[in-house]
Amino acid sequence: MKNNLRFKARLNLRLTFILLFLVTKLSAQTDAQYSIQAIKYGTMNFQGDTGSPRIGVTFMLFLLKSKDKTILIDAGFYKTDMLAQFRVKDFISPADAVQLVGVKPNEVTDIIISHAHLDHIGAIDLFPNATIWMQRKEYEYYTGLAWQTEGNTGGLFWSDVVTLVQKNTEGKVKFVDGDDVEILPGIRGYLGGRHTYASQYFKVDGSPAYVLACDDAPFYRLVEERRGGTIFEPTDAESSKKAVERMISLAGGIEKVIPGHDILIFEKFPTKGRVATIR
Repeated sequence: MKNNLRFKARLNLRLTFILLFLVTKLSAQTDAQYSIQAIKYGTMNFQGDTGSPRIGVTFMLFLLKSKDKTILIDAGFYKTDMLAQFRVKDFISPADAVQLVGVKPNEVTDIIISHAHLDHIGAIDLFPNATIWMQRKEYEYYTGLAWQTEGNTGGLFWSDVVTLVQKNTEGKVKFVDGDDVEILPGIRGYLGGRHTYASQYFKVDGSPAYVLACDDAPFYRLVEERRGGTIFEPTDAESSKKAVERMISLAGGIEKVIPGHDILIFEKFPTKGRVATIR
């Protein structure tokens, strides 16, 4: 009789632990379900190679929110010399942009950087409490070899790099090492088609899941044609195409790949003013 009671007590204790584990895991999954919004903060006309048509570029922030996290995918830019050089129109500061959805700049917990171009790292200083996540090789290249004679600093401003290094000295930078890495619960980073030295794009889990292509596929047309964005070296053209194919596969459909600079986002999803709600 006593043995039976002890057995039942042990069984009940084990079942309790299993139940607690399942509840904890389910709660963590629920907490990691992010809303996704795109916030437009400026536009410009851009011309690439000589003779190519001018295209409209929309500058936007992707804001992801869960129960515990308020995350930006890239930080945007705001410095007046950059705005003047690129003739940016319809501009508001990224710090003002997040407030359109009720988020104060100091409430942003994390900024996940897709790549080091000025319109993606130029405003990290506007979000003082954010931890910055970046591919290790991207950081190492653009804070080092890029500035040597054989390096490539196209699309960068040196002052942004100084700010990035300063953030690192303050313990605010964390590194992502390689491909298919969980950066935060529910968000995975994938090495892109080398838009920059080690650019990355992201899958955001949930119902449904979405892939944020960033500049590895900045326009819907490039996704539909299975082409990527501009590339770091001519030899990266094929890897850029493969990256887009992989995005579509990861997302479970072309319609769930969200490009990084396309105004059509604000037509495809419910939009109020500058804000499109993707999920």
